[in-house]
Amino acid sequence: MSSSNTTLLVGGRIHTPSSPDATAMAVTDGTVVWVGQDAPGRALHPDAEVVDLHGAFVAPAFVDAHVHATNTGLHLTGLDLTGVRDAAGLLAAVRKAATPGEVLLAHGWDETTWTSARLPSRAELDEAASGVPVYLSRVDVHSALVSSALLDLVPDVERAEGYSPDGPLTRAAHHATRKAAYGAITSEQRERAQRAFLKAAAAAGVVSVHECAGPDICGEDDLRALLRVAAEPGFVEVVPYWGALADTAALDLAQELGLRGLGGDLFVDGALGSHTAALTEPYADLPHTAGARYLDARAIADHVIACTEAGLQSGFHVIGDAAVAEVVEAFALAEEEVGQRALARTGHRLEHVEMITREQAAALARWNVTASMQPAFDALWGGTDGMYATRLGPDRAATLNPFAALAAEGVSLAFGSDAPVTPLDPWGSVRAAVHHRTPGSGISARAAFNAHTRGGHRAAGVNDGVTGSLVPGAPAHYTVWEADELVVATPDTRVQRWSTDPRSRVPGLPPLDPDAPLPRCVRTVRAGEVIYDGDGADRVGGEPSAAPTRA
Repeated sequence: MSSSNTTLLVGGRIHTPSSPDATAMAVTDGTVVWVGQDAPGRALHPDAEVVDLHGAFVAPAFVDAHVHATNTGLHLTGLDLTGVRDAAGLLAAVRKAATPGEVLLAHGWDETTWTSARLPSRAELDEAASGVPVYLSRVDVHSALVSSALLDLVPDVERAEGYSPDGPLTRAAHHATRKAAYGAITSEQRERAQRAFLKAAAAAGVVSVHECAGPDICGEDDLRALLRVAAEPGFVEVVPYWGALADTAALDLAQELGLRGLGGDLFVDGALGSHTAALTEPYADLPHTAGARYLDARAIADHVIACTEAGLQSGFHVIGDAAVAEVVEAFALAEEEVGQRALARTGHRLEHVEMITREQAAALARWNVTASMQPAFDALWGGTDGMYATRLGPDRAATLNPFAALAAEGVSLAFGSDAPVTPLDPWGSVRAAVHHRTPGSGISARAAFNAHTRGGHRAAGVNDGVTGSLVPGAPAHYTVWEADELVVATPDTRVQRWSTDPRSRVPGLPPLDPDAPLPRCVRTVRAGEVIYDGDGADRVGGEPSAAPTRA
């Protein structure tokens, strides 16, 4: 069983269902071939290169099921507006960052967290930008503050729905302006941002991301560039989606680029923070509007049918209850034409689905529709005093992101960040799903972890039963974590804590209570290849170690 192409990890805590007390794992040619105890591992693999984990925790690497790579990379490498607390601070940040000859894209302002909710005027923004085209997206990326120089790049934007002569742009005006902003960045800016994003994902313990691209988000050139960069050795996997209806051009693009689906951010509606999510009842804090719906049931059904017949996933961005109802009606229409089995076999997906009833969830489960969700949304905006409650009132807000109800009805969950809307922080996401701000809506740590690992692979159509687990035959996608202790629920639901001693031999996860420190990523491995090494080649598991040596 030995092989010169085999790496044997020893002295750790391996999170695997096939051997709950495993301290060792062998990997050959990018595949897990064995898990068990140290001594048998050394005996079975005498020629393997041995890596001493020094008690580190090894778990399946995370999947982020909804990202925007270039936008997040620009956020990481450029101007970050998440810390701004008033209009003056935003203008000062723009004044400092604006560079002649380059469009300025920045993200993250959220007036609901400001000391004063007054937004800067366009004239103030123009003065701060000194003629530079500026696009500043709100935290939910469904509205933006823009400069006049950027508007000059968008013909007839004044006629588009959602245009404001002085305030944030929303709806069609925002989509058009965002497209122009991304079209104006230089190729050097784009590549720098994409590389920064891919490195950050690996450093967060992520091995695969689902890129939710689209014509109104970043454009074909951006997606093509991302796929070229990601094809280089040493990066996370990028699973590409294109948010466009299934016309001839979109279907041709899907075939050319090997897209997983025509979905992701194919907008049925907008977002709650920008008052554009489609609701059945008006917003509590803006009662003259119930949001925006961009697609009706017939258009949605036609897309689902076309994708099903082409063997592609369909998918939609859907948040408000009116939008969810439209999507459920559309799937019922699609079933009449292609049948339930064809829908279930294709495995379509929905993004966000923040407002959904049990009855709607049961219907989605019957059609095998995956819910791609972001637990950090609840952590940021849930609760009786959060943005959800402000927009909807506390009663409606308490129904949002019902992970437990979806899981109980049999809906497959896949978790992600929607970066840059929320950070690349998968352990934080798992913790948010467990500690939901509405009692009874959270799920167990194990279920949340699975939704962020195996669930992400399944959402992308990988249904081999092993990918996303550390079992023999699975791709060696794993992350080494520095974690002080593990927690496991015993059959009587009591909680036991275990030290870093590898003899603890428990199949638990790190503690996820709100005050506990989250694990630190030490190493991320994709199909046996190290794509992130946080401490350098001579360190693993948080302890000094010689470079891997032959036994």
